[in-house]
Amino acid sequence: MSDVEAPDFRRMPIADAVRWLAEHGEPADPRTDIDTASLRRRFPHLENVVTADIRIDGPYGRLVPARLYRDAAAPASGRALVWVHGGAFIGGYLDMPEANWVALELASRGIPVLSVDYVKCLGDVHFPEPTDEVRSAWNHAVAHAQDLFGVDAGAVLLGGASAGGNLTAGAVAQLQDAGDTVPAGLILVYPAVHPNSPAASAEVDLASPHGQLALNFAGSDQALRDPHAFAALGRVDGFPPTLVIVCEKDDLRPSGEAFARQLGGAGIEAHVHLEEDAGHGHINEPSDPTALPTIEAIADWIDR
Repeated sequence: MSDVEAPDFRRMPIADAVRWLAEHGEPADPRTDIDTASLRRRFPHLENVVTADIRIDGPYGRLVPARLYRDAAAPASGRALVWVHGGAFIGGYLDMPEANWVALELASRGIPVLSVDYVKCLGDVHFPEPTDEVRSAWNHAVAHAQDLFGVDAGAVLLGGASAGGNLTAGAVAQLQDAGDTVPAGLILVYPAVHPNSPAASAEVDLASPHGQLALNFAGSDQALRDPHAFAALGRVDGFPPTLVIVCEKDDLRPSGEAFARQLGGAGIEAHVHLEEDAGHGHINEPSDPTALPTIEAIADWIDR
């Protein structure tokens, strides 16, 4: 984490934000109540969750950081989840609430979680590197499912939020097209699965922030059309049952809803959960009144 005072990224051109992050690294989160100890004080039911940091061999010579969450005191659900946070492909880390708090909450409900980080698209890094790292973490998780989670490989689900939703959907597309076994289920929270996610379209407006982020992730015009980069561009008939959570006040809502329709049209069970009054990134704020209902919706869907 960087100790350099960060600018307001919301007011910066995407290219400038990418250059700043590449030079200085991820800025420290100024919030003082999102660390694990603070979360346990606010949410006492998280007290028994045990965590362990692990490193997974990645496909590019880097170790992929991950963190395992288990609660031996919680009634076992019989399922486990590999979870991937968001961050516009240029930020995010394992201690952010969208990774840490979400995993703590699900583990406390008897769902062991492996929360996974990935390389950010800064400098010369672009697709497929982050997607490939997520897939490597997934392969590691299912190969060691009993040791990590205490469940069989066929009981492990995959999920992610925002950019993490993109990467997990892309990893499933890779598995599908390779003829490999796909997860038992897929969970996408406010995902960006189209190059132009606000319009649920392949037509990218490179003058818009969303278009610039999509191109920065893809790395080229050609990759913007790759169905492993944006899963909505490809076939989905081999996808698993999928939960898509969208937010009422989110520019990316069209992408998630269109993808759910696409899955349904291919005969795949797809359930859409609309979180009313919620905005993009709401599960990265534990005090947001719409955040806990989303986590409960995820846990209920996994239990079903």
